[in-house]
Amino acid sequence: MTKFRRASRPTRVLVPAVLAVAALAGCAQGAGGAASASGTVPAGASPAAGSSVTVTPAPAGEPAPGSLLVADFGSDTVTFVDPERGATGSVRVGTAPYGLALGADGRAWVATAEGVAVVDTATRRRLALVPYETDTGPVTTGEYRGGGMGITLAPDGRRVYVGVNVPGGNGALEVIDTAKLRVTDTVPVGRRPFDVDVSRDGAEVYTTNHDSFDVTVVPAGTLEPRRVEVAPYGTEGGLGSWLKPHYAAVRPSDGKLLLPFEGERLAVVDPRTGRTTIEPMTANTHQHGATVTADGTLLAVGTGPIDPDVDSGPSLTVRSPGGAERVYPLEGPHEDVAVSEDGRTAYVTGGFTRDGSWDGLSVVDLGSGETRRVAAGSRPLGIVVL
Repeated sequence: MTKFRRASRPTRVLVPAVLAVAALAGCAQGAGGAASASGTVPAGASPAAGSSVTVTPAPAGEPAPGSLLVADFGSDTVTFVDPERGATGSVRVGTAPYGLALGADGRAWVATAEGVAVVDTATRRRLALVPYETDTGPVTTGEYRGGGMGITLAPDGRRVYVGVNVPGGNGALEVIDTAKLRVTDTVPVGRRPFDVDVSRDGAEVYTTNHDSFDVTVVPAGTLEPRRVEVAPYGTEGGLGSWLKPHYAAVRPSDGKLLLPFEGERLAVVDPRTGRTTIEPMTANTHQHGATVTADGTLLAVGTGPIDPDVDSGPSLTVRSPGGAERVYPLEGPHEDVAVSEDGRTAYVTGGFTRDGSWDGLSVVDLGSGETRRVAAGSRPLGIVVL
């Protein structure tokens, strides 16, 4: 039986001095590069933070099946990655890209601080940049920058849903028509929408709002938002609390949302009733990225300890539909995760929204547990398998 740790509030709530520096947010301030010049990045190289690239042609015969695409939060690019060889080229998309979504037509949709970039992954070119309707203030970089965060595609590919952060206030869910390449609707949601997910039938969209301890349920037809609080540790500490939701995954079997917390508690949210049940987890580490496979296996990224005296280090939790867990230790902080089509390999990005990020990803063999690191991108956060 897993014992739920009693949260030590002094170590899990930012002190006032830190709050002032971090603009009253719950995860420590990170750094990011700013776009400045135009150029190219050759295959096999990664852009430096602060660089800006336009188009990098694919090497002859590339991209090979199994290639990856990561969002370079520390620059203004997305980078194509071969899991064996590392980076094979980058494309400029816009300042501080965060989340990624991939369509069946091969177009990638990238949430940046400036707008949603559209990238043709076959030709490796940016096709468009769709500006936000929401006023997010000046274009900046770093963890608390305004602009797009979580992003997802409707199952039919006709709409993109992007969570837009508004520094110091509530965010928005913007709906983009993928044929007309423009924002058609804007829906109010909670603060800092880290993640956006959609039900399997496309009937509902869910934003996971970090700083307001909630998920916003948005029916795709009416776009009338409904707030569901998700706070298995309570809301004590407010904006300064570490114990907030970050990412969710939609369970294929019943459409419920799975939100991991601290490697201790899995919040299972029924978006229809708003009811939350709690199941024990075992990794004992602060958790961010989450994804679920077709058979219901949950993967959750452990970023490392909040309190080194009681917390474990970075890890990847693989949880079966029945609740059995295997925890793979990782070297250094990570942020998000994607899984190969055959379900045998996990790719975990090293970008991390807080300090301690690194320019690459960890490749985890889910059978043997063997883990290796691949240099790729600049503080990569979002990731998709091409």
